[in-house]
Amino acid sequence: MLGDILALLFGSFLAGYAYLGPEGADEALSIGQLLLPLFLTIALYNGAYSIDALRDPWRGIFRAGSALFLSAAALVFFAFYTKSSADFSRAAFSICVLMSGALLLWTRLQMRSFVRWRCGSNAVNEVVIDDGGPPIELEGAIRVDARELGLRPDLQDPHALDRIGLVLRNIDRVVVSCPQERRAAWSMMFKGANIEGEVLADEVIRLGAHGARVAGGHGLLMVSSGPLGLRARAMKRLLDVALASAASLVLAPVFVAVAIAIKLEDGGPVFFVQKRMGRGNRFFDMYKFRSMTVVGTDREGTISASKTDRRITRTGRFIRRTSLDELPQLINVIAGDMSRSNLSGRRSAGRSAGPRREGPRRCPRSCRC
Repeated sequence: MLGDILALLFGSFLAGYAYLGPEGADEALSIGQLLLPLFLTIALYNGAYSIDALRDPWRGIFRAGSALFLSAAALVFFAFYTKSSADFSRAAFSICVLMSGALLLWTRLQMRSFVRWRCGSNAVNEVVIDDGGPPIELEGAIRVDARELGLRPDLQDPHALDRIGLVLRNIDRVVVSCPQERRAAWSMMFKGANIEGEVLADEVIRLGAHGARVAGGHGLLMVSSGPLGLRARAMKRLLDVALASAASLVLAPVFVAVAIAIKLEDGGPVFFVQKRMGRGNRFFDMYKFRSMTVVGTDREGTISASKTDRRITRTGRFIRRTSLDELPQLINVIAGDMSRSNLSGRRSAGRSAGPRREGPRRCPRSCRC
């Protein structure tokens, strides 16, 4: 934080001095002083001074840069509505922000070496206690052998508690690897140690658990996450509709040309409709340009198509090779049947190493997906 403050103020001073001389330096420094409280407020809110920023310097640089940009935008907004923008030089303000941003970037990059020297490879003090469980390797963590140091999770023994407390002094997080029968004892030990404690349990891997909670007197492992929140879903839906609609307008001539080519070749329907598995494991109708003859179309997907398949029309061969047959899926995106991210995913799944079929793919046990 101190480095960011110095970078912002010194950058403002240098920008003003280089642009307008000593008088400009005073004006630019006043701009820096106005930016500073806004910058610190946003930076503290967006995590520019978090542990994650220490672990990943580029993440910290991005967040600090975002805070500077937003604070500059907020200052311009306030100056416009208070009619005080005439008191500041636009060029001086722009140079001030750019110079401060450049010094902010340089300072943050220099901080990488300082943080590594001060904290090592891990910004969090982490210790792994080996108490006879599966071996675990965590980068930057201190390894402790419970048997060598005489560490026992015995709540009835004050000396054992003191010994563990000395080992965990100044530690932020502790991970213990022990047999299943000792997990409960270690868990109780950590509850009174005023520390973030974790017990190794490989059941989490087998179940793919994301978290845990206690409800109704039972322990529950969360193995799947729910949908996005209302605001995130609304934003995502707006983004999907806006981009898919824009793409449809831009590609409208291609849509028309492909549709006319399909219709002129054999007079059959332009679209081919497949049943695909969508959100909530429910079927939806996915649209594609028809690439096979009407008679040879296999809606159940029981016969795979090959490169020399005679059912494929001349137009169909071209649109398959150029992936133009997938364009009508934009209709599904606008309708909300599938996300933009599913377009490439479903296409690549249908074009994996084996031959491609015009119909729903089949999984073992007769599951269509």
